[in-house]
Amino acid sequence: MNRRAAVDWDAIDTVLLDMDGTLLDLRFDNWFWQELIPVRYAVRHGITADAAARLLAPKFRAAVGTIDWYCIEHWSRELGLDIGAIKHEARAEVRYLPGALEFLGALRGLGKRRVLVTNAHPQTLAIKNLTVDIERHVDASYTAHPFTVPKEHPGFWARLREHEPFEPQRTLFVDDNVDVLESARGYGIRHLRAIRRPDSGRPPKDTRDFIAVDRLADLIGEAGSA
Repeated sequence: MNRRAAVDWDAIDTVLLDMDGTLLDLRFDNWFWQELIPVRYAVRHGITADAAARLLAPKFRAAVGTIDWYCIEHWSRELGLDIGAIKHEARAEVRYLPGALEFLGALRGLGKRRVLVTNAHPQTLAIKNLTVDIERHVDASYTAHPFTVPKEHPGFWARLREHEPFEPQRTLFVDDNVDVLESARGYGIRHLRAIRRPDSGRPPKDTRDFIAVDRLADLIGEAGSA
């Protein structure tokens, strides 16, 4: 265990957890958007998959960090595809990251409030829930869409707190997106951890100056010994 990553569980009441890349394997989303959707777009428009990928890349880049990036309706309109239906077809590929369920169970045993906080569209959460029943393993879940801004936006956290009255100084937040972590840090959430391996099929990613673990499972020992 990396001592720098150790969590003082006595100082934590609430654990805010990202979904994709933290609890669930980002491998699904990377495959869905980088492989499956270009193929479907190519068929829809009568072009090659490589040509489709080239056309889609700038559209995707332009939306990064905005609520549209996560919006099923936006991409359905933009691409001329029923993104929700395609996700529903592909839902069997959704998987937890190794150790995620153990970690959630450990938090329950410690009496910590487990809160899912995701940028994913509500329909995406509902579709994934059909496969992995993720909402059964947390005490509350929130998507960013009703708040009209993603977690990257500094105004997100105050809006979340109106519905989920966590104390920032006694909250642990875990996410794989460093821009989101920057936003949370700016709001004053004290305990922050990054996930280095959100996609089980890819190498570890750079988490800048954030204390990081490869996966939630790396925190289980701390939870179990608190």
